[in-house]
Amino acid sequence: MYTPRHLEKLLIRFHSHFPAVGILGPRQAGKTTLAKKVIPELDKAAVYLDLENPADRGTLLNPLEFFNSLKDKTVILDEVQRIPELFPVLRSAIDQHRV
Repeated sequence: MYTPRHLEKLLIRFHSHFPAVGILGPRQAGKTTLAKKVIPELDKAAVYLDLENPADRGTLLNPLEFFNSLKDKTVILDEVQRIPELFPVLRSAIDQHRV
């Protein structure tokens, strides 16, 4: 059963103001559930990747091309700490598309 969190509204507001938003917390605190819960309320379509899933990891063989192809969508990277080399690529992709 899902417990509504006051962070839902804050997360949606941050999403509309910032090019990247992180959800941090201890294991089993509901970070993934929270991210998935707000997807329908976001102002852009979302693509969700679980980076512990080999198939989802495989979509990032060319991460800059992947992110550039989704520049008009929200990309949710669950377990992003599993691929630390993505962070510089994310920064580059975000900076390329900032207005």
